[in-house]
Amino acid sequence: MYKFLLIVISICISLHGNAQELNATITIDAEQTGQPNFQVFRTLEEQLTEFLNNTNWTNKEFKNQERIDCNFTLIIQSFESTSFSGTLQVQASRPVYSSIYDTPIYNYNDRQFSFEYSEFQPLVFNINTFDSNLVSVLAYHVYTILALDADSFELSGGATYYATAKQIVNTAASSNYAGWKATDGTQSRYRWNDAVLSTVYKEFHDAMYTYHRHGLDKMELSQNTAKNNIIQAIGSLKSINDRRPNSFLLRTFFDAKADEIERIFSGGARVEINTLVENLNRLAPTRRSNWSNIKL
Repeated sequence: MYKFLLIVISICISLHGNAQELNATITIDAEQTGQPNFQVFRTLEEQLTEFLNNTNWTNKEFKNQERIDCNFTLIIQSFESTSFSGTLQVQASRPVYSSIYDTPIYNYNDRQFSFEYSEFQPLVFNINTFDSNLVSVLAYHVYTILALDADSFELSGGATYYATAKQIVNTAASSNYAGWKATDGTQSRYRWNDAVLSTVYKEFHDAMYTYHRHGLDKMELSQNTAKNNIIQAIGSLKSINDRRPNSFLLRTFFDAKADEIERIFSGGARVEINTLVENLNRLAPTRRSNWSNIKL
C-alpha cells in the first residue's frame, strides 16, 4: 500500500511538473493555395501544436489551470516547394478572477510572414541563433503573450519576457525576412516590441495592470469601483496618444479590448462615462461604432 501511494504521488508530481506555459490551438488555413488538403499542411499543424505546447518557454512551473489560452491562425497564401508565405493571427486571453470569463490580452495580425519548411523537420528554438523564421516568429509571439499575461497580474511583471522577445528581434534582424528591422514599416514585430520597451510608452504597463487586477479582477467585489479603475487605466493611455498619436501598440490594445470595453460599459453599475467616451474616441477613432454603444 505504501509503495502504491508513493507511485501515485510520483505520477502526480510528474504530471504537475510537465505542465507547460501555453494551451495553444493551431489552425492552418490553406484555402488560398488551391491545395488546402495537401498533407504538408496537416503535418505542419500537428508539429506546431506540439512545439508550442510542449516547449519549456520559462523556468517557472505552470499548473494546468494556469496555462495561457492562445490561438495561432496561419493563413497560407502561397507556397512553392519548401517556401511558404501568408499571415499569422495571434490571440491570447487570461481568466478573470472568480468568474468563468476569459479576457483577451493580445490580438495581433502578423502580415509579414514567410518561412521555409520541409515536412517533419525538427522545430527547435534557440534564443542565441536564427535557424528558422517560422520558429523565431512563433517564439516572438509566445514571449509577447507571456509578457502581457504577466503585466496583467503584476505591475511591469512582463519586463523579462519583453526583453527576451527583443533578443529574438535582434537575432532575427540578421536575416532577410521582413518584420525584424526598423525599416520594415510601422506595423512590424520590431515596432511593437520597440514601443513596449520604450519609456515613451511607459503608461501602457500601468494600464495593463490597473485594467486587469484593479478592474476586471475586482468586478465581483464592486462593479462601480472596478469600472472606475478601468476608466482610469484607459485614461492613462491618453498620455501615450498625446506623444505618439495612432501608435501601433495602442491599436493592438484596442483590437483586443474594444468589444470588451463596449460590453463593460453597456450594462451593470452606472458610472460617469463622458470622459471615458471622449478618451476612447481620441485613442481609437476607428472603433467609434463600439464607443457609440456605450450608454450608461
